[in-house]
Amino acid sequence: MIGWKSESFSRNHNINDFNLKNNNFSTIFVAEIKTVNMKKSLLFILLCAFSFSLQAQRDTVGIANDRVQKGPAASVPDVNISIYPVPVRENYFTIKCDKEVSFVKITNIIGQDIFRAQYSDPQTITKIVLDNPRRGMYLVTVILNDGVRVVKKIMIEQVN
Repeated sequence: MIGWKSESFSRNHNINDFNLKNNNFSTIFVAEIKTVNMKKSLLFILLCAFSFSLQAQRDTVGIANDRVQKGPAASVPDVNISIYPVPVRENYFTIKCDKEVSFVKITNIIGQDIFRAQYSDPQTITKIVLDNPRRGMYLVTVILNDGVRVVKKIMIEQVN
């Protein structure tokens, strides 16, 4: 800024030119302050939105944990669950359990649900029929009638 003043006086500009340039500088300076304030406001709004989304996720996880299992700390349940045939070569497989199954969910490795069923009449043997499954690894989540959740892995080979 000092260099700018000395340059304007060294060229013998009149005072009106200096005032005009000075006004342009103040206009630019005010515009830069408004831009900085706008950026700060936008950053604050994004921070608030991110905080609210984290809180919503925390609430959702808490609700899901309350719904799935209540009681003492989760331990390895004494449940025998067998899934056959493994690897799955057709579009169906069977889940056999010594306790009653009330909910089954199948997800692929990236977390997309490909099957979901809730049973109003819990069963110990459940046949799962998939609609055009792709080859790959899947997670089978079984929720028993007493609220215990068990997750098993299955491999689906190419369906003929």
